[in-house]
Amino acid sequence: MNLIADEGVDRSIVARLRIEGHRVWYVAEMAPTTPDSEILAIASGQQALLITYDKDFGEIVFRQNQVHHGVLLLRLEGMSSENKSDLIASTLKAHEQDLKNGFGVLSPGHFRVRPQRFEIL
Repeated sequence: MNLIADEGVDRSIVARLRIEGHRVWYVAEMAPTTPDSEILAIASGQQALLITYDKDFGEIVFRQNQVHHGVLLLRLEGMSSENKSDLIASTLKAHEQDLKNGFGVLSPGHFRVRPQRFEIL
């Protein structure tokens, strides 16, 4: 799966996802301080799921209706990096199809995803 990890995502999570076989473009390595709307546009262009801790992406997706290929918003504060990595990896494995073009929120013991709505003009 193609992924873009926002710069707030732990480096150890990125490493784990790469070990799992995912192609991960890490904003902190490639283009720190890139504006959120540009990151989402890059992810969409690369057909990549964006993984982030930044709630601003909800604003961009739902209020500004920016097209995306999928977003996974992490709410995993207080967990160890290893536990975060395990949970994210297992969620991607189990819900890859649900996350395509959807907006998922992952917290300890809870996962929900909302599909993207396309408006016909």
